[in-house]
Amino acid sequence: MPLDGITGSVDTATQAAALAADAASSRSQTMDSEVFMKLLVTQLRNQDPSSPMDTNQMISQQTQLAMMEQITNQTTTANEGFSLQMRMAAANLVGKQVSYTDATSGKAVTGTATAVSYAESVPTVTVNGKEVDLDVISGISTASGS
Repeated sequence: MPLDGITGSVDTATQAAALAADAASSRSQTMDSEVFMKLLVTQLRNQDPSSPMDTNQMISQQTQLAMMEQITNQTTTANEGFSLQMRMAAANLVGKQVSYTDATSGKAVTGTATAVSYAESVPTVTVNGKEVDLDVISGISTASGS
């Protein structure tokens, strides 16, 4: 890790430790079940023996963790489903007459969709040789002469 403006040398071990700490901090941005379980075990280890943790509270926390994991799974599944729907919708436009408003000129453009690209998060449709984001297309009709 280069340090601009600092004289002297930083040894390789210090650089490696700094990079590892940076990577660890970016991984720990979200609380997952592993972190939750580590916190729970630490809490149980350090509890006061004369006043143990309430069993109902522990069960409640585990239930909340399970619910959080299910919500995360459902969100992931919903996002994947939406992405698939966008891809299918874009593919179904090929050969059809589409309309959109050009962002630079502000004019309505109509043309036949000839290709689809999935390279970006939002599929793009090629209309009159120009790639247009799927969410910009405002109208669809059967291409003339088909």
